[in-house]
Amino acid sequence: MEVTRENNMSYYSVYRSPVGPLQMVSDGTSLIGLYFCNRTYPVKSPDDPTVSPFPETAEQLEKYFAGSLKEFDLPIALNGSEFQLRAWNELRKIPYGETISYKMQAEKVGSMPRAVGLANGQNPVCIIIPCHRVIGADGRLVGYGGGLDRKRALLHFEATVRDFGPQAFSG
Repeated sequence: MEVTRENNMSYYSVYRSPVGPLQMVSDGTSLIGLYFCNRTYPVKSPDDPTVSPFPETAEQLEKYFAGSLKEFDLPIALNGSEFQLRAWNELRKIPYGETISYKMQAEKVGSMPRAVGLANGQNPVCIIIPCHRVIGADGRLVGYGGGLDRKRALLHFEATVRDFGPQAFSG
């Protein structure tokens, strides 16, 4: 599923995940954001879990964190530059449980590692658009808006599920 541009109306809801609360944002038909909730910033309201595609998003996140969903299938509409959209669409091609380097991603979108790193840092849909699967050229974990501990936990979880089958996230 390709990432496309968003419209201007927004609805919010919070999904309680094993890696902390995630704020879902919708335009009423498509997911336009999934953010790690930061304790210093209040979650926008009103919280309406019935708005599309929040029920489907929550259901797919439940399956992901149970180790039984490896690829999300949700309507996603994003606002970004043409380059950001290319970088974000490339992230969706990284197989579950695998990683690529920023350099490899840059080569795929015809750019430089620093530019894709900046674009990935602006990814508004964490986990579903898996920027946590991008690592440094030397194999080190670098740069993740949710923090390196979450990145490490998500990568470990996906590798474990890939190698040993479905199981609940244990962070």
